[in-house]
Order: sequence, then structure tokens, then C-alpha cells
Amino acid sequence: MRGTYFKLRNSYLIYIMNSIIDLVYLVPLFPLIGFLINGLGRNNLSKSLSGIIGSGVILASFIVSLLIFNETRAEGFTATTVNLFEFINVAGLNIPFAFQIDQLSALFLLIITGVGFLIHVYSTSYMHEEAPQHFARYFAYLNLFVFSMLLLVLGANYLIMFIGWEGVGLCSYLLIGYWFKNNEYGNAARKAFVMNRIGDLGFLLGLFFIIQQFGSLTYIDVFSQAQGAGTSILTVITLLLFVGAMGKSAQIPLYTWLPDAMAGPTPVSALIHAATMVTAGIYMIARSNILYTLAPVSQTVVAVIGLATAILAATIALKQNDIKKVLAYSTVSQLGYMFLGLGVGAYTGAVFHVMTHAFFKALLFLGAGSVIHAMHHEQDIRKMGGLAKKLPVTHWTFLAGCIAIAGIPPFSGFFSKDEILVHAFAANPVYYIIGLAGALMTAFYMFRLYAMTFRGTFRGTHEQEHPRLNDAVGQDLHESPWQMTMPLVVLAVLAIVAGFVGIPELFAADAHKLEHYLAPVFAASTDIAEAHHVSHETEYTLLAVSITLIVVSILYALNRFSKKPETGEAEGFGKILANKWYVDELYNNIITKPLNGFGIFANRFIEKSGIDGLVNGVGKTVQWGGRQLRLLQSGQVGNYVLWMVLGILIFFVLAITILNK
Repeated sequence: MRGTYFKLRNSYLIYIMNSIIDLVYLVPLFPLIGFLINGLGRNNLSKSLSGIIGSGVILASFIVSLLIFNETRAEGFTATTVNLFEFINVAGLNIPFAFQIDQLSALFLLIITGVGFLIHVYSTSYMHEEAPQHFARYFAYLNLFVFSMLLLVLGANYLIMFIGWEGVGLCSYLLIGYWFKNNEYGNAARKAFVMNRIGDLGFLLGLFFIIQQFGSLTYIDVFSQAQGAGTSILTVITLLLFVGAMGKSAQIPLYTWLPDAMAGPTPVSALIHAATMVTAGIYMIARSNILYTLAPVSQTVVAVIGLATAILAATIALKQNDIKKVLAYSTVSQLGYMFLGLGVGAYTGAVFHVMTHAFFKALLFLGAGSVIHAMHHEQDIRKMGGLAKKLPVTHWTFLAGCIAIAGIPPFSGFFSKDEILVHAFAANPVYYIIGLAGALMTAFYMFRLYAMTFRGTFRGTHEQEHPRLNDAVGQDLHESPWQMTMPLVVLAVLAIVAGFVGIPELFAADAHKLEHYLAPVFAASTDIAEAHHVSHETEYTLLAVSITLIVVSILYALNRFSKKPETGEAEGFGKILANKWYVDELYNNIITKPLNGFGIFANRFIEKSGIDGLVNGVGKTVQWGGRQLRLLQSGQVGNYVLWMVLGILIFFVLAITILNK
């Protein structure tokens, strides 16, 4: 009886598990429904209802994602494919519309829906000044953004991933240019769209090569054949896929769109930078880990580009004065660290940093939004200062985010960044030295930002426009509503404790829960890749050096910018950094202006004089011919008889000539 009971119970649990997995389509379906309701009914919905619908559908997706995540944690769980319907079946190429549920996709589902829900709740207050129809339009775009990202991570093949990939690109255009009447914001949206299309072309070419080589785009089919493919073709495929990742995840040379994406509302910046779009490239390479492991040249390229991006963006962030621009370049830099991790084979470390970064970067962006909200949309940190007393919740949560991104233990960023740097040291000590330099700059510019925003005295210069901002006379500078502070508190807690899922073996054996959880996804790469180990003594030394230097960097930044904040324009080398190494100007001179010049030439000489001239010439010739033939219609019967007789004679002569031959 006891054995029968356990068999029945296990069968029931398996049935429940399969039922939950089969409901995975609900995860992207809920945001899609929210998009349709808010989008189609935007003229008839109140702001409260739009916010409830927009946030509620993401919460529903999060609940289903949580149930799916719980099932993937079961011992012995294997990747499961849920086929929804036949999508493409032509000429021997079969691509179903299917979702793949495994540990990697389940983890990303939690990040996207969890952080996404908090951002939606935050938005209900942050965007309260918008008119009802624009409020609903905003939430419709957010829901569509989340839907596209969920489609990207759930796809069981590269084509479904590519559909979601293009979807987040479209939504980034819509959200960055949300205030479309502002020409600068429209230009920023177009810049993001165009630069992503450049990367997407590489991604698309990579898919064509995958079809040519493997005859399929389904992950299981492609990865099972990967070891039988040649290194050369795998290198070509992985480099092309990486071009797509460079666009989506803002790596050199396709990174300049991301700082300009700050044109969108601050919650949009948080969504793009933390939970969705920019992590797409990381997810794609992590999903394709076996291909990259078998293509060492591509791995090296990924690591070098990632490291170069991390350093370049960190140097630029040192001299930025827009609170959102500092965080934007910080995101570009942190994405570089993630690619460094992928390039040295630390796939778990890279995904770990995606998770921790989602928490503390969403926290920092939303904290910046709270400051901007209190400062009546002022974003220049030179005009802030002394806000700690006025915005206590924002202050403490923002500080938690700064500590986390700086990599101070036991905050989350310490564990994930340390894992990447240790693997980088094992692969090449030069990677570690450069990566550590980037970490020191990260700590410096983040605490420069913190000190100039929250420490010292208020430096506002808007007394005439906003008298209440004057610290001497105004007392109305206050904390944000609970809809904005609650997500900050939740994210601050996550930024503090999330690192404990990845405690390294250095501190406790078998304590890296995330590595154990993701092991099935990266098992093939682990079996093939050459293992690089660092002794515990070496790792202790690396940790001691990095923590000491980071603490010194933080203390120096706090001491310097709390007492003497920068209030003027940068000079000397600082001016170069403030102007972002003039990369935008370089692109403008060597790419934009020549293309615009060619466009003017083509319009004037090829389009108007050439194509239009040819088409118009044909029309004019026909008109001229018609006018000449019209002269034959004189109305004189004698002329008609003459032409008729001449015509008969001509035909008669031709007929005789043909018969004689």
C-alpha cells in the first residue's frame, strides 16, 4: 500500500509538472493581451485602469514563471520543448513555433517578469502627468516590449529568438521616442533602430549559415551536430551571431545608441538597461555556448571586445554630469564584463552578472528617476547635492545599488563580478589587470555620482523657475510616492542578498547554487573546454587586492566630491572624456556625413537627372509623338484617300516581294 501511494503521488506530481510546463505559452500571452487592451482602448481607458492592466499582466506572467522555475529546480529535470504549431515547413526545412523550457530560459523569465513588474508599478506614478491616452500608449509599448523579450528567451529555435530580437528593437524605437514631438528624442530613437539593424544583419547572416550547415534552426538539432562541424564554419557563424549581440548589447563599435536611449522616460531606461533588451546578446551567446566553445577564435574576439568596451565606457562615465548618462555608460561597461565572462568560458558567471546587474541597475535607474522626479526633471548632478535628508528612501536604496555595482562584499555585485575576474585571470592575467582597472573606475564614478547627488549642500540654480528647490527657502523637495519607493526597496534587498546564490567554493563547498542549477545548460561546454583553475591562495590574494583598491577608490571619490563637487565644465583630458572620446563626432564625419553627401548626390543626379529624367523623357517622347501624329488627322477626305491608296500600294509591293522569294 505504501509503495502504491508513493507511485500515485509521484505520477500526480509529474502530471502537475507537465501541466505547468504546457502552460508556458501564458507567460508571453499575458503581456500581449495587455498590449492589445491598452493599445486598442487607449482613448477609452482611465490612467488607473491602464496602469492596473499593464502591471497586472506582467504580475500574472511572473507568477506562471515562478511556477515554471520551481519545476526546473527539480532533480533530474531535462529541457522540455512545447510545440505550439507548425510554423515553417518547406523544402525539407522544418521550423516549429515552439518554446524550450530549461534552467536558462526559466531564470531569464524570472528576471524579465520580476524586474519588469516592479518597473511597471513604478511607472504608474512616474508617468502620472501624461494624458490618459498617452498613459495607455506607454503601457501598451511596455507590455509589447516584455512580450518580445519573453518570446526571445522562450524560443526553441533561432527563428523564434530572432522574432523576439526584432520585436525588442521595434519597441526600443517606440519607447525611446515616446515623446516623439521632441526632435532630439526622435533622432535618438532612429539612431537606436538603425544601429540595431546593422547588428541584426550579422545575426540574420549567421542564421543562413546555420541552416546551410545544419539544415535546422532548432537548438537541439544544431547543438547535437556542432561537434561534427568544422572549426572554420563555426567561427564564421559565431562571429556573425556576435555582430548581432554587439548591436543589441551595445559593444564596440555599435554601442553609441545606448547612452542616447536616455531620451526615453526613466522607467524605460531601467527596462532596457536592466531586464530586457541589452541582455539579449548575453542570452544568445549563453544559449549558443557549445558553438562558441568549439570556436576559440570567436571566444577570444568576444572577450577582447567585451573588455575594451568595459574600459572605454568606464572612462567616459568618469566625466559625465547627466545622472542618467553616468548610469548608461555604466551599463555599457557592465555588459562588457559579461562578454568578458562569456569569452573566457565563464558562462555561469556571465549569467550570474546578468541577474545581479538587473537588480542593482534597475534600482539605480529607478533611484535616478526618483531624484529627477523630485528635482522637477533636472538631470545635471552639478545642480543637485544634499538630497540625502530630503529623499531618505531614495538615498539609502541608491547607496545600496552603488555598493553592489562597486563589488563590495557581501553585496551581489561582488560575487558575480569576482567570478568573472577570477576566470579572466585563469585565462589570461592581462584580462584580469585590465578588468580590475575597470572595476576601480566603476567604484570611482558611481560614488562620484552618489556624492554629488546626495552629499554636501544643495547647489540648485532654479530658484526663479522653481523657488521651492532653493534649499534656503524651500521645504517642498520631498520623497517620491510609495509606487516609486516600494520597487526601490524590493530591488535594494535583491541587490544586497542575490549574490548568495553564487557563493564561490573559496568560502564554502557546493554553495554555488546557481552553478549547480545551470549545469545542465552548460554541460557540453564544460566537458569540452579546457579547465582553468586558480588556487585558493591565489584567489584570496586577488580578492584582497581588488577589495582594497575598490575601497580606496570609493573613499577617495566620497572625500573629494562631497567636499568639492565639480560645478564647471571639464578641461584638458577630462574634456575628451566628457565628450565621449568624440566617437559620435568621428562616426558623424566618417559615416553619417559621407552617406548624407552620397544621398544628396544620388537624389540630385541619379534620382532626378537619371531615373526621373529617363521616365520623364519617355513620357515627353510619347507626348511629342502624339502631337506629331495628330497632324495627320487633318479632316480632309482627299488626304485620307491618298494615304489609304499609298498604304495599299506598300502592302501590294511587300506581298509581291515575299511571294517572289
